Amino acid sequence: MENEIKNVRETAELLHSKAEVEAALDSMAVQINQLLAERNPLVLCVMNGGLVTAGQLLTRLTMPLTVDAINASRYQNKTVGNDIEWIFTPRTSLKNRTVLLVDDILDAGITLAAIYDYCLEQGASSVYTAVLLDKDLPQQQKPITADFVGLKVADRYVFGYGMDYKGYWRNADGIFACV
Repeated sequence: MENEIKNVRETAELLHSKAEVEAALDSMAVQINQLLAERNPLVLCVMNGGLVTAGQLLTRLTMPLTVDAINASRYQNKTVGNDIEWIFTPRTSLKNRTVLLVDDILDAGITLAAIYDYCLEQGASSVYTAVLLDKDLPQQQKPITADFVGLKVADRYVFGYGMDYKGYWRNADGIFACV
């Protein structure tokens, strides 16, 4: 496994540099600050992928807010997945709150849609979604559209800035595609 992990990083194609990602986060923050300035949002970090995006985005948000996390996964450190596994839900009450879900990538949208629905079921007054990447899946209708998107990316397996390859390389400081 160790050789595979090293090889993936060494042969990966850089799709978006650190500077491009940082500029996208700046742009997202401007939009979020404008829309949610008076809403007292609860920012829900979608773990584990959304950790880096949420952390980078939080320091750019200027309104009072609270933070919690939620973890639902289809992948469990694999490159494909089907059933959603609820690992943990927020401890903060969502009732009558404006919720901002922050995740790394919107690909098929199944997990993010399930989390969105969960928030509404818990009484959130409104739910917004922010994703660093929106994957272009031309043949597939997504069940959810992100309100705030940093960058678009082709339909490739990507990692970095919170996205992983079999649990590794979330810490890569750019967006990379496996070749």
